[in-house]
Amino acid sequence: MLKTNNSELAAYYAKRAGILEEVYQREECQDDLADMQYRLGEVLADHRVLELACGTGFWTQQYADAAESVLATDINPEMLTLAEAKGLPVDKVQWQIADAFDPQVSGSFSACFAGFWWSHVMRQDQEEYLQLLRQKLGKDTLLVLMDNNYVEGISTTIARTDLEGNTHQIRTLPDGSRQEVLKNFPTDSALRKKFAASAKEIRVVRLEHYWMLTCRLK
Repeated sequence: MLKTNNSELAAYYAKRAGILEEVYQREECQDDLADMQYRLGEVLADHRVLELACGTGFWTQQYADAAESVLATDINPEMLTLAEAKGLPVDKVQWQIADAFDPQVSGSFSACFAGFWWSHVMRQDQEEYLQLLRQKLGKDTLLVLMDNNYVEGISTTIARTDLEGNTHQIRTLPDGSRQEVLKNFPTDSALRKKFAASAKEIRVVRLEHYWMLTCRLK
């Protein structure tokens, strides 16, 4: 059974919905951001995409034109309200409330994308989670993950590391309250090792601020 506490994580992001996209406005990230936007559109071109934890739809907007169709999901209605306001074409993009840890969705998908989500999955849950995705999506489905690198002086300081090796940050919410948030920063070798049993054709692209992993589920 997955141990990651998604209810706490969901509550945290619900409170951050209105300012979620501010992280993409940092000047030092713009070159990497443009690179990843291009790569994402290229890798998901002509796919029927299931997006997990889509948030405000920032990344959905980057690849939707290239994809054949998109079902973008998030556990928070606060996020989906903002996502739907982007006005993406309704004949191509649909939005649905769904838990990324147990996506109850229907349809046939050739690809699954999760942006800035893998870092919130506990290390001890990751292999089980990949098996869950395999059961939901089927063999040979393209899986695309994107996430942050830890950049000294820019990233929020790691507050603690638990016994399983998960790292946690203390983040400040708009109301001034503070919350501990699970945020892992895996290396390329750690990603390849973790995915080896569940995936093939594993490729990792790592820039200064972001990384992207693509693979096909076994």
